[in-house]
Amino acid sequence: MAEEQPPEHGSDADHDETGRDEQDHLVLRSPEQFKALGHPVRHRMVNAFRQRPATLRQLAHALGMSKGTIGYHVRVLREAGLVRLAETRQVRGGTEQYFALVSKSFKLHQDAAVGPEFLINAALGEMLPGGPGQASHTALRHLWLTEAEAHALEARLRAMAAEPHPTDPAHGEPYGLLFSLFRANVPSLPPDDEH
Repeated sequence: MAEEQPPEHGSDADHDETGRDEQDHLVLRSPEQFKALGHPVRHRMVNAFRQRPATLRQLAHALGMSKGTIGYHVRVLREAGLVRLAETRQVRGGTEQYFALVSKSFKLHQDAAVGPEFLINAALGEMLPGGPGQASHTALRHLWLTEAEAHALEARLRAMAAEPHPTDPAHGEPYGLLFSLFRANVPSLPPDDEH
């Protein structure tokens, strides 16, 4: 799902009645939204919609599925308030409907029950094994930081995640980044008195 943002601290006043925040992120909080996004096909559809609005036929081609199956999943996303009808076009033989995301990016509400594990599972569902010559790096590292250092690192990660990046398939191959700064459940040894 690539563009989801982690929860931020703040009040409900930071969100309007449409569930959007001041940066126009759709703030995810309802069980229907998480259920809709939690399905692997719908997750892949959302990532396709990040490129541009698309028809059921275009989505069926991109995902290698039937138009009927795609139509069902688009309906679930629409009912959850994640996808909207963007436009209709008259084509030879009928009308084509283009669907689009209601927001370019989503953010988890701070009170959402699913939290970071939702993003981690989404990233795991997207990860492809790195092939020869392809850029790939996954690591888990532990840092001992003061509260001020942790907040400074959090600000740097938020800034990196907010940088605009191309979403044109002609520009290159898709890569994902998962940023996570979290309190780790790692025991701290007492100082070693023996020298």
